[in-house]
Amino acid sequence: MTEIVLASSSPARLALLRNAGLDPAVIVSGVDEEAVTADTPADLCLTLARAKASVVAEGLSEGLVIGCDSVLELDGRAHGKPASPEEAVARWRAMRGRTGRLLTGHCVIDAATGAEAAEVGSTVVRFGTPSDEEIAAYAGSGEPVRVAGAFTLDGLGGWFVDGIDGDHGNVLGISLPLLRRLFAELGVPVTSLWKQGSLR
Repeated sequence: MTEIVLASSSPARLALLRNAGLDPAVIVSGVDEEAVTADTPADLCLTLARAKASVVAEGLSEGLVIGCDSVLELDGRAHGKPASPEEAVARWRAMRGRTGRLLTGHCVIDAATGAEAAEVGSTVVRFGTPSDEEIAAYAGSGEPVRVAGAFTLDGLGGWFVDGIDGDHGNVLGISLPLLRRLFAELGVPVTSLWKQGSLR
């Protein structure tokens, strides 16, 4: 059985993979996201995903390492985690009633061979129109400062998202269909990675 390693501290990504039959080890990369720049939001999240996977893969002799990074693209700019509740309030005032794209860079590296497969997943997000009071309460919950784009689909932020076009998993932090294609590029069928007991 090939070991799967998730180079991320995201509980949502880990839960998504576990619910989908994988049992990844978690090794956090420690990459300084603020130090990385790129020309476009898509380039940024892919560069960060590659960096995270590479750092972890370098310390291993085998296994498939998954690196991911998410940003919200709005007006052509990349928005990661807000630095403060005040920034989350400002972000939500700018987002409400509008549409953005949640981009997640995915990179899988085979630590044994160094082979790599990478791609960006994109999901359109249609934001609702929460009131100033609702935005303040949401920012006060602490949730939006922990996540890219200052919102979640599967938490308190779900109340304020009218809909999405595309893969919801990509918004949560990892696209299973995209990841399946990356595994296949590396010659690994995803069904061979399912842990025993997940085949009911």
